[in-house]
Amino acid sequence: MPFPTKLLPVPLAPEISLHLVDRPVGLFELIGEDYRSDRPPPFWAFAWAGGQALARYVLDHPETVRGKTVEDLATGSGVAAIAAALAGAAAVSATDVDPEAVAAAHRNAAANHVALRHSGADPGVILAGDVFYSPTVAEQMSRRLRQHRRKQRLVLVGDPGRGYFPERLFEPVAEYTVPVSVALEEAESLATTVWRMR
Repeated sequence: MPFPTKLLPVPLAPEISLHLVDRPVGLFELIGEDYRSDRPPPFWAFAWAGGQALARYVLDHPETVRGKTVEDLATGSGVAAIAAALAGAAAVSATDVDPEAVAAAHRNAAANHVALRHSGADPGVILAGDVFYSPTVAEQMSRRLRQHRRKQRLVLVGDPGRGYFPERLFEPVAEYTVPVSVALEEAESLATTVWRMR
């Protein structure tokens, strides 16, 4: 790990603690000259608004995941996956294109006394936080989430209005004011919606 993290409570879901960057710094400031286009930036080192909102929603509505197999796509820090495990999901897996994010999610799960694992069963619930941050990623994620929905899976997305969110495919289920880092978001909080795919 090229920079220090500290185990900190998640602002909107303080029941969960994550290994996060503990100083006011933006994503690309954090990596500075170490940035390489062939390696994803360390999204996992921050508690993004969409993931926080999903975690809060799952913790407040445990029936959404209780006894079910859950997959957290583009897991980042693993906050939504950890919330699902704490809420009683039968099995929770955390996937991400960045192997460091998957490792961070497992490290954070262990810090919260839960385990993330592939059960081998098809997931019944798909979680995805803050995944519509660029046109390319938004298109890829929309396609992937629609494939899951066509298989009758519940798809929940946390999004703070990133600009590439395909709202026509979703309906809102909850809204939160999520505390965030000013250095990261240029705001102290973001209105963030949890959406269910139609």
